[in-house]
Amino acid sequence: MTRLLRAVVVAALILGIWQALVTAFAVPGYILPPPTRIAAQLMAQPEFLARNAAVTAIEIVIGLIVGAGLGVATALAASLFPAAGRVLLPVMVASQALPVFAIAPLLVIWLGFGLASKIVMATLIIFFPVASAFLDGLRRTDPGLLDLAAISGASRFDTLRLIRLPSALPGLASGLRVAAAVAPIGAVVGEWVGASAGLGFVMLQANARMQTDMLFAALFLLGLMALLMRALVDALARRMVPWIAETET
Repeated sequence: MTRLLRAVVVAALILGIWQALVTAFAVPGYILPPPTRIAAQLMAQPEFLARNAAVTAIEIVIGLIVGAGLGVATALAASLFPAAGRVLLPVMVASQALPVFAIAPLLVIWLGFGLASKIVMATLIIFFPVASAFLDGLRRTDPGLLDLAAISGASRFDTLRLIRLPSALPGLASGLRVAAAVAPIGAVVGEWVGASAGLGFVMLQANARMQTDMLFAALFLLGLMALLMRALVDALARRMVPWIAETET
């Protein structure tokens, strides 16, 4: 409750300063609309915005689940099989070196204007932080614990299940937190390239019509989605690593 109250106070302060500056300097609405106009736009077309927000939310959630699953599987494969790791790691790095705007048009051509191309785009962006963080956690297992497992005659599977995975969970939690923050990027970029619905589609239409207040309303909903996604991931992380969550302030 303290963190929530703090966030509300900070948000109210920022919005108040924004409103005061726009009013004091008479900034035209098409350049920077005041928060009151953005709120009015949200209330004027709630069904339209909610429908498009739902499309983007579906893309983000599915992309997060698929990307996180692929990231975990890739990290496990690279950790358990060094030969596979030598092949997978360059592919992981190369996938992040390619600009998303260069990949998005190809995905739209291959997969069409529906959800599939946006989900794949979100998956590509989410995959790397999860795989990288989890792999780093797996590789940083305490050598003393591994030696103890070897002396005790533990199998490779038991060592992974009882020692390496629990040790790597904090890294996985960190990767998921990063993924939750960047998840909307892939979906929205895909919608910018080609879509018939979604918040990215709303932004393009609003920009073409100089409806800056609608553009900011879509951005507000997108930011709200990212915050909710991060809150859900934080709740999951507390269950995954309660011994770490207990020390958080």
